[in-house]
Amino acid sequence: MLAGLQDCISQSELTEEEIEAIAEHEHLPEMAALEYGNYLLHRPDGPPAIKKIIFEDIEAAKRRGDRDHALALKLVLRRFVQEHPDAQ
Repeated sequence: MLAGLQDCISQSELTEEEIEAIAEHEHLPEMAALEYGNYLLHRPDGPPAIKKIIFEDIEAAKRRGDRDHALALKLVLRRFVQEHPDAQ
């Protein structure tokens, strides 16, 4: 990960794993995913949208048979919901 990106992540309200999940789902570079995720977090419907993104990534990983990635994403989803109760 680039140093500048790491600095931005440390100032955001998202984890690196959450940003990677958004990047995977939206087919975006990580910096764009960070900006999009930050935008979503500050919208009333944003946290549920991010939750849905991560959930859909889990389902896609399951369909591909990538159980390890699905499990890792489940942990990302769990942490996200714990940190952002408005994602319910």
